Amino acid sequence: MDRSELGIIEVDETPPPLELSPQEIAALADALVEYHAAFADLYYRKEQAHWGLKYLQGLMLPLERKSIEPMALALEGGDVQAMQQFIGQGQWQDAALLLQHWRLVDATLGEADGVYIVDGSDFCKQGEHSVGVARQWCGHVGKVDNCQAGVFAAYASRKGYTLLDRRLYLPAEWFDAGHRERWQKCGIPETTRFTTKPALALEMLRAVVAAGTLRFRWVTCDEAFSRATAFLDAVAAQQRWYYAEVPHDTQVWQTRPATAVPPWSGRGRRPHQARVVPGAPAPQRVDQLATVVPTDGWQTYLIKEGSKGPLVAEFACHRGVAVRAGLPGPDVWIVFRRALGESPALKIYLSNAPAHTPLAALVRVAGMRWPIETAFEESKGGLGLDHYEVRSWLGWHHHMTLCLLAHHFLVRARLRVKKGRRR
Repeated sequence: MDRSELGIIEVDETPPPLELSPQEIAALADALVEYHAAFADLYYRKEQAHWGLKYLQGLMLPLERKSIEPMALALEGGDVQAMQQFIGQGQWQDAALLLQHWRLVDATLGEADGVYIVDGSDFCKQGEHSVGVARQWCGHVGKVDNCQAGVFAAYASRKGYTLLDRRLYLPAEWFDAGHRERWQKCGIPETTRFTTKPALALEMLRAVVAAGTLRFRWVTCDEAFSRATAFLDAVAAQQRWYYAEVPHDTQVWQTRPATAVPPWSGRGRRPHQARVVPGAPAPQRVDQLATVVPTDGWQTYLIKEGSKGPLVAEFACHRGVAVRAGLPGPDVWIVFRRALGESPALKIYLSNAPAHTPLAALVRVAGMRWPIETAFEESKGGLGLDHYEVRSWLGWHHHMTLCLLAHHFLVRARLRVKKGRRR
């Protein structure tokens, strides 16, 4: 009996993994020079472009540790001091390189219904001298620890996935008087203001939308960002459809409640703000709505996602109304996803996608947030994303930028290598 006879619908549109052997990567030396040429003129000086190429070459080496010293010692013409200066103090700006990066990502992976993914990634650190380091939640170890926290953006389509942008999160304590000396030592720009992680994510989104060079329709995120409803509304304001995993206690209305400005009592200020009218139904928790979905309201889908192979899950969806400051907000899809088994885990998403969006499209995007996690694993495991030993603001951003470029280079190379294998 095949899957269709079992009532299982297959959604096979998730991107392929990045799979290149060390031998295939070693054979890409000339291709890397060609790739870097697209960025060389964006540096301020020729020597910066030279060390930019050397750094990319170092990230490709089969080294156990890809901090500057082992890379420089392993590279022909490598220079530890020059590379340290290039990454940690060089005044070249990342913005121009990132703009070019987005153009190339669109050429490699771009699709009109591409998915822009937002997530955090943390970096364990010892001591207190690295920029932004603090005792804070560290997703890498699953507890509060001494670490730096980054906010990242990635892109995924049916062709593949890669990282797009990065921001370093500065905890609130870094803005007190006791940290001013560390600000100077780390070279943090004086104009820097405390910014939440959702706000950092929004900065990145607005930048790529303003550039207009990367095609995408969807923006996905987890609960860390969806809790900030202002972030979701800002995504919608960018004419994009968010697909956000939300906490189970998130409240929605099943139908839009009536609102009205209360009549003036004749005393005090005249009311101007509309309120939900008395007697209107109260909003409900989304997990409570999941419990009343009828048996025939669930549809089983097979999603080919992640490195662990196919995932079979049940989906159901309803239209609803999001809550904004106690009032009805935008119309949304409420998407329920539960695993199979005796104790199925339940995930719930909200999306501002149009009412005519088919369930299959919503199912597809539910399986499109994992690529950023895989890109982190590949970049940390193979490209030294977390191997840096620089402490400065510039150093952190420069290193991350070049790791982003390196990952996309391998993604592009994989597409060309795999195409060649099929001949």
